[in-house]
Amino acid sequence: MTSVARPVRVPRRFSQRAVTLLQRSGALVALVIACVVGAMRYYAFLSPENLLNVLRQNSMLGLVALGMTFVILTGGIDLSVGALLAVAGVVAAKLASHGSFVACVGGIASALLLGVINGTLITKARIQPFIVTLAMMIAARGAALAATGEQSVSLGNDASGLIWLGRGDVGGLPVPVILLLLAYAIGWVALRYTRFGRYVFAIGDSEEAARLMGLPADRIVIATYALSGALAGLAGVVLAARLGAGQPVAGTGWELDAIAAVVVGGTLLTGGQGGAGATLIGVLLLGVIFNLFNLEGTISPWWQWVLRGVFLLFVVVIQSRLQRRTARA
Repeated sequence: MTSVARPVRVPRRFSQRAVTLLQRSGALVALVIACVVGAMRYYAFLSPENLLNVLRQNSMLGLVALGMTFVILTGGIDLSVGALLAVAGVVAAKLASHGSFVACVGGIASALLLGVINGTLITKARIQPFIVTLAMMIAARGAALAATGEQSVSLGNDASGLIWLGRGDVGGLPVPVILLLLAYAIGWVALRYTRFGRYVFAIGDSEEAARLMGLPADRIVIATYALSGALAGLAGVVLAARLGAGQPVAGTGWELDAIAAVVVGGTLLTGGQGGAGATLIGVLLLGVIFNLFNLEGTISPWWQWVLRGVFLLFVVVIQSRLQRRTARA
């Protein structure tokens, strides 16, 4: 009499731990794998010049993605960040003749103000974030193009400090990278250890429950959109400083790249789960992947866009399945 082998059953507790680990650290594992592949295949990948270039090129997108993280954690979305980046760069360039400090503050403040308008319309007029920020994206981009006559605005020679912000370095580390690391350190502390961070997660879990508990939901939502605008403004100022001019077409499509980085990092689009550290890993992962594409040299920019979309769709599908499995458990 032959015996039938019984299937090996994975303990449910172990399976659940594996799912949780994949949700929290999947992007980090993918980043490590991408770096190992890059180091093995391309001699130049681990060179200091290439690694600093990856960080420098993605530092401004990283700032935008950090602001997007706060918004998405509340269950919202901000499609206007690319246009706000352009507005901030143009404003900073126009104010450059008054000095670097005025230019920098003016650029960030203009984007912050537009972010406050986004948040106010969403909370007070009860309009969906998608509609409000889409309208702001169109209006802000149009305003930037109209104010400049569709031309770049040079910073001139009166803003050497502002140019240093985009091109300088401290101890061999580019200033934009330093700003990126400082911003993420502050964002991580704010989400993990402050009342504001706890309120952001609470609203993302359930805005109605947060209101019933007496949390100032409207003020928190407005603050997240203001923060998103301010960080987009800082990115716009740094980008203008790096390019030497404010460009009204700058940041086109960056809102999608920022959302992609946030999602790839593991923050759920439904809100309530994720964080600054996860987004930083997502930014670095996308930056490394596209750096590998460039080092390969045989993949056209158009196919890189195709691969970017496929990769993002793959991550969202995996996230969705893991979330459903966690809910069933």
